Amino acid sequence: MGKATVVIPNYNGMKFIKECLESLLAQDIPPSEYCVIVVDNGSTDGSRQLIEDTFPGVSLIALPANTGFCHAVNVGIRAAKTPYVILLNNDTKVHPHFVGALCDALDVRKEAFSVSASMRMWDRPDLLDDAGDRYCALGWAYARGKGRQAARYQVPAEIFSACGGAAIYRKSVLEEIGLFDESHFAYLEDLDIGWRARIHGYRSYYEPGAEVVHFGSASSGSRYNEWKTKLAASNSVYVIAKNMPLLQWLWNLPFLLLGFLVKFLFFCKKRMGILYLKGLWEGIKKSCSREGRARKVPFRRKLLRNYLAIQIQLYGNLPRLLKKT
Repeated sequence: MGKATVVIPNYNGMKFIKECLESLLAQDIPPSEYCVIVVDNGSTDGSRQLIEDTFPGVSLIALPANTGFCHAVNVGIRAAKTPYVILLNNDTKVHPHFVGALCDALDVRKEAFSVSASMRMWDRPDLLDDAGDRYCALGWAYARGKGRQAARYQVPAEIFSACGGAAIYRKSVLEEIGLFDESHFAYLEDLDIGWRARIHGYRSYYEPGAEVVHFGSASSGSRYNEWKTKLAASNSVYVIAKNMPLLQWLWNLPFLLLGFLVKFLFFCKKRMGILYLKGLWEGIKKSCSREGRARKVPFRRKLLRNYLAIQIQLYGNLPRLLKKT
């Protein structure tokens, strides 16, 4: 059965998928220890045919249309028969020790739900793209270490949540807390699932030994575009409404309002301010919908200690935001 299943969601990834799979199949652990599943989201660029023809050892699940990141990875997670599941973007190339380092990191941390890899920039692999994700009281999620020298982040560290572009998850915890919320479609779904795990007392970590280079925004087209801006804004509201109990939400309201205001002004400068507001409104509607209310994490008094620990992190990550540490 092996130890880990690598799940790669693919949508029109012809430019990257061959190099990604070649690097993944050249790991320094026995092939029996891991397997690879590609979940294709209705690609039309020939990448699905390339996988079928060139990589017979890779399991391919072909979906008829683009159902989004969350649905695709959930399909892969359900198909996995191993205790660990690794999620990997198709626009990546991994180091030979990638799978082994992530598995080892979970092996030695029984309280860990997930471990995030050291994601490097494609054109500057000495610089970090992501060293795990933080979340603060302003309602902002941010990539730890982004744009900084990777050599400064060579020590494992606890993080708020793992970046779903290159991370390992304990499948038993996924079965306990639920899989990725498909209402997200994409963006902040990894924050949401890491938050849910924290509510249940589990933790997430960063592992510098699991190296991967990442092209970035290959599916959405750029770091800031209309589709991504609106969807990310919507999900930024939804993730708060879903995971924060009412009292905690009211406690953080001044910080959250300030955070949304600053983001609005930022997107105004990019001539997308109205689009950002529309995204926030969509998030409010999604949170108040029947489906949104049904997906809200119910408050449990016995987990109060975990909520307090989360609140301490929300405050503690405010000064870290300035340094992206």
